[in-house]
Amino acid sequence: MPPSDRTPLLENGNGSQSRSSFFERASAIVKAEGEPSWPASFMWFIFGNWLNIFLVFVPLSIISHNLNWDAALRFSFSFLAIIPLAKLLGDATEQMSSKLGQTLAGLLNASFGNAVEIIVGVAALLQGELRIVQTSMLGSILSNILLVLGCSFLAAGLKFDESHFRITAAQTSSSLMTLACITLVIPAAYYSSTPPKGEEIDYEHGLHIISRGTAILLLFVYVAYLFFQLKTHSDLFDPSTEESGQPQEEEEEEENKMSTISAGVALLAVTIVTSFCADYLVASIEETAERYHIPKAFIGLILLPLVANAAEHVTSVWMAMKGKMEITITISVGSSIQIAAFVVPLLVIVGWITGHQLTLYFANFETIVLFASVILVNLLLQDGKSNYMEGLMLVTLYLVIALAFWVS
Repeated sequence: MPPSDRTPLLENGNGSQSRSSFFERASAIVKAEGEPSWPASFMWFIFGNWLNIFLVFVPLSIISHNLNWDAALRFSFSFLAIIPLAKLLGDATEQMSSKLGQTLAGLLNASFGNAVEIIVGVAALLQGELRIVQTSMLGSILSNILLVLGCSFLAAGLKFDESHFRITAAQTSSSLMTLACITLVIPAAYYSSTPPKGEEIDYEHGLHIISRGTAILLLFVYVAYLFFQLKTHSDLFDPSTEESGQPQEEEEEEENKMSTISAGVALLAVTIVTSFCADYLVASIEETAERYHIPKAFIGLILLPLVANAAEHVTSVWMAMKGKMEITITISVGSSIQIAAFVVPLLVIVGWITGHQLTLYFANFETIVLFASVILVNLLLQDGKSNYMEGLMLVTLYLVIALAFWVS
């Protein structure tokens, strides 16, 4: 037999060489060279953060829902279960992003950066809780631009006299936030307009057309913003090119804690579990609000965003205390843009497809609150500097809004 016709199996009677080469190829597919193994990846994923202690509430949420325990217990267990799940979603997304390149990483973060808000919003939408959808989305925006940004400015102000950030990037982000805010004002203005004498206007039909058309346009603008941020003007958003007014700790390149495939599996699994917990949470809101006299608007606007944004709060404050204000602005204002220009339009379109009549019409009070908040944030970002007093202003406005919705 010619040498070229000989196979590895024939060279090795027991087939060990063939089997070992097969396992090497299979291993290369699921784990690239230099990446952690699957056991090491999942060990870090589950036991790498103290917040994961709260994962004990995941089975409690499932049990309490299926056994129909008291509404307060069902709400509390689901509420606490989503906190570590939100952190795990962020960890899995971050681990996947590190290997995908800047453009794909940006798209992945755009899709899963606010995964909890999307899951809670879709769960509430499918259950017909349109009021919860609107207040939770509005609450996420306000939580990011007032509470997260305010706490970050406040924390940085306790360490530095002044913190500096790149003006152009911050103003671009805040301007897009303003555009998204204005698109929410227009439906309210349309609905409040008085028709000419002798004419009748079908406001509901008009609101649906305005909302769906605006949703499509906002999604287009958001895609353009991603292209602007990641491709054509990426240098404006690169913190390494900024000369800050305070010392920054040297950026250390973090080694991957998970392989790309294991991070993808973890992301899918956590998303599924989060969807169940979010569904149980939304299902318990109505009874909890009625039995314990908690306004539904307060639950949607204050409590739900606190759960979804818990991990972002900690990260943003931590980055601000390290002098990395560009990252802080990206987390707080960038997350608000994702909600206003991506998540809300996406939910409007999902509602359109599923027959749930979700619109961009918010109550006049909510519209005024959002508009006033965006104006304050724009005023504080326009000079490219921050201090603890500006942080205190933002947090104070958030607390006043929370108080107003408590008594609403």
